[in-house]
Amino acid sequence: MGIITQEMRFRQALMKYCEKYGVNNKSRSYIYFWKKLWDGTIESLAEQSKRPHHHPNEHTPDELKLIKDMRRRNPKLGLTELWHRLRKRGYTRRVESLYRVIKRLALLPQAPAKPTYKPKSYKQMTYPSERVQIDIKFVPLRCLVNKEQKLHQYTAIDEFTRLRFIYGYEEHNTYSSADFLKRAVEWYKRRGIKVECVQTDNEPEFTTRFIQGLKDKPTLFQTTASALGIRHKLIRYRTKNKIIQSSDHKALV
Repeated sequence: MGIITQEMRFRQALMKYCEKYGVNNKSRSYIYFWKKLWDGTIESLAEQSKRPHHHPNEHTPDELKLIKDMRRRNPKLGLTELWHRLRKRGYTRRVESLYRVIKRLALLPQAPAKPTYKPKSYKQMTYPSERVQIDIKFVPLRCLVNKEQKLHQYTAIDEFTRLRFIYGYEEHNTYSSADFLKRAVEWYKRRGIKVECVQTDNEPEFTTRFIQGLKDKPTLFQTTASALGIRHKLIRYRTKNKIIQSSDHKALV
């Protein structure tokens, strides 16, 4: 049962009153209109759609049959080609009208369903330096002594040992990222860890993968990693870093 509105309750009371005492109200046309629709239930007094059932320029049964037959014989045919072939058989409508009709009749070719992405289970690293994750986050002003200075925290974490190196920059760009990579490699080297692979997200500080016109141009960060003999790996688009998830802001190393 649909929603019963206050108007429906009023009409129900009005119908019962008129049934008992007769129609003696000034709005006789209103009463007779609803009295004709009333079957004793309040649901029959709901507002009806005023949308017309037919249109003077709607497709004729012959046109609909022509469209259905053509689509049945050519299920994968594009809209423009379908319209062109129909016009050769006497169809005079515009292509926009044809699109609305085949959409209403569910005759549009269905796109193949995309396979559901199943995330792979995390592969535990087997030795130090196998992979180091790098991420950036903005340090809130409440965490800084100088409230007027902006600070971006770069964090590097070795996935095997969980050793973390942190450094701050006023700007986050590919130059700061390249400088941080050099500092991180040197910091891990002093602890006996030679970085083999770094993993980052897809931000422009690390890659131009999603920048139109620059997809094949390496960033300074990637050039620096290549010069240091380090493999650069990107995480899957629109996924979070699985290692660097801490929201606290430690003292800078």
